[in-house]
Amino acid sequence: MNIIEKPQPRAQAPTRGMLLHCGAETVSREDLIAVPTPQGTRTWFPLNHSTILGEVESQLVSSGFAIAEETHALSHDGARYFGVLSVTLPNRDTTDFGWIVGIRNSHDMTYPAGLVAGTRVFVCDNLCFSGEVRISRKHTRFAERDLRHLTARAVGQLGDKFRALDQRVDAYKEEQVTNTRAHDIIIRAVDCAAITPAQIPGVLDQWRNPAHESFQPRNAWSLFNAFTEVHKEINPHTALRRGEALHGLFDAETGLALAS
Repeated sequence: MNIIEKPQPRAQAPTRGMLLHCGAETVSREDLIAVPTPQGTRTWFPLNHSTILGEVESQLVSSGFAIAEETHALSHDGARYFGVLSVTLPNRDTTDFGWIVGIRNSHDMTYPAGLVAGTRVFVCDNLCFSGEVRISRKHTRFAERDLRHLTARAVGQLGDKFRALDQRVDAYKEEQVTNTRAHDIIIRAVDCAAITPAQIPGVLDQWRNPAHESFQPRNAWSLFNAFTEVHKEINPHTALRRGEALHGLFDAETGLALAS
């Protein structure tokens, strides 16, 4: 399958909110394309990293999304890929946060190809992912043949996920949080694996001494960003799992879990 060309150049500076550890590093688009796809087996048929990226981009553009920026990362000698695309719609009023699409794939059977919707806060570049959409349940014999259809179906789900994320942020901003309640939420974030015990001091510091004026209000959105600030220090695959747990916790706090 041919790699789909980008319609126009995009910024490729590493996203500050996606710091990479455990041997991972940000790479250029050209480096990503150069990663070889390993030989498959009788039951396992790995998908090319850049082919998946090209299909996702094509489907996003076909669905009316504009792609503004991109960041790509590889780990484990190129076997694991994670990319972040900043996307928007022409008529969307982008104020304090935007939408991102996370793309992941592996050549070592770690996980199947997938998409995840998320948000990016402009003032601090905090990222948070919510709800994964798998492109293929596993790398099966006909995964590459069916890639375009699978990707189209996955991208088709992103519109609803982005609208839900906008509603979440609005609800978080409206929910007032006292210091006592913030402390309780932080402890329960450890219980649901949204953070580790060692990250508690970092979250508390971000809550008590927010670095940005937009997080001065004592509401759930400010507290949420205290968490996502410390998430900058973890790799994107861990951040994906913890982001889902964090959204689940805050949805319960703001009543969104009961409404869904």
